[in-house]
Amino acid sequence: MKPNSIAVFNSNDTYPVSADSVLPFEQQRDIFYLTGVDQEETILLLFPDAVDLKMRQILFVRETNDHIAVWEGAKLSKNQATERSGIETIFWLQDFDRILGQLSAFNDTFYFNTNEHYRQAVETQTREDRFIKKCKELYPAHGVAKSNPILQKLRAVKTAEEIAQIQTACDITEKGFRRLLGVVKPGVWEYEIEAELCHEFLRNRSKGFAYTPIIASGNNANVLHYTENKAQCKAGALILLDVAAEYGNYKSDLTRTIPVSGEFTERQKAVYNAVLRVKNEATKLLVPGTIWKEYHKEVGALMTSELLGLGLLDKADVQNQDPEWPAYKKYFMHGTSHHIGLDTHDYGLLHLPMEANMVFTVEPGIYIPAESFGVRLEDDVVVQAQGSPINLMGNIPIEVDEIEGLMRGVN
Repeated sequence: MKPNSIAVFNSNDTYPVSADSVLPFEQQRDIFYLTGVDQEETILLLFPDAVDLKMRQILFVRETNDHIAVWEGAKLSKNQATERSGIETIFWLQDFDRILGQLSAFNDTFYFNTNEHYRQAVETQTREDRFIKKCKELYPAHGVAKSNPILQKLRAVKTAEEIAQIQTACDITEKGFRRLLGVVKPGVWEYEIEAELCHEFLRNRSKGFAYTPIIASGNNANVLHYTENKAQCKAGALILLDVAAEYGNYKSDLTRTIPVSGEFTERQKAVYNAVLRVKNEATKLLVPGTIWKEYHKEVGALMTSELLGLGLLDKADVQNQDPEWPAYKKYFMHGTSHHIGLDTHDYGLLHLPMEANMVFTVEPGIYIPAESFGVRLEDDVVVQAQGSPINLMGNIPIEVDEIEGLMRGVN
């Protein structure tokens, strides 16, 4: 941070649905990352150059009382907030404006925590947005700067504790996947599979799905973000399952494709194994120094070779392709990898080289609407300082023989 600067981080709002109902609270991930506090109406203030050492890190939390304790459950006391966050200086939320006003006389710059993720498309005004607007009005002579670039670098490289949390989320996901293999058969409904997963995730101390689950049978698999999960699974079809658990706000991200009838046809198996080969080779490319954009070009070349082998592309398709939209994208139109952590599509500046302890998904796919099926396979891997990445989902079945055996009830 620049000298004499203050950074402020706000929790998320609790969002209304209608009447007196609200959506379940989800903490803003940056303030959770910095404090470990998972409570609404929380503000973190950082002032590294404050003359009074006690004012260099301040946490503001909602004051609890007997009424709140009865109706909602007690909120953090000041001592509990310190225990949770490691921050010694705790104030009640109603003191924030006063404290900020006092400190503003000694700072020159405010760091605002704007959302600058490359996928963001948020239209809702947040507590952060309202604070920024108010702060600019109250302190027009102060300079402004951005917290997000700093957080993008910090959060992209995971600590050992963070990787352990993601591993636990992956382990819970494994339990859910193994459970559903025993219930999938012709006639099962996509939402019944979703229910089995939800049951297993919750009973293993996950809050539930890390993201909206995709349970796409047959041609539904060719809709990349299919989330209706309301179709009946037919004999002979495949089911694309993009489903995973969270744990302690850390996410996992799994995709598997399985046969409704318990066995792949020869064509399905050929496409499946092509995707698996691309996934395995792409994983080897996730090493320190790799540039995300160049990585995807290499994966595109791997996929092109497999599509030629499957007869989905011919040499003329490749020779005449548009460099801006290569021929392989007719059947594999999305990216291969993204950061994962506190967010499913986590922080990370994609123009910077990959580093050890970054965690990425690897998720190639082939989608063939004309044949009414699609295949995607996805694991979560940790970049290592030396050697191949560690696959956090290495115990989750993925080979054709193992999946078919498990669906037949053979361990």
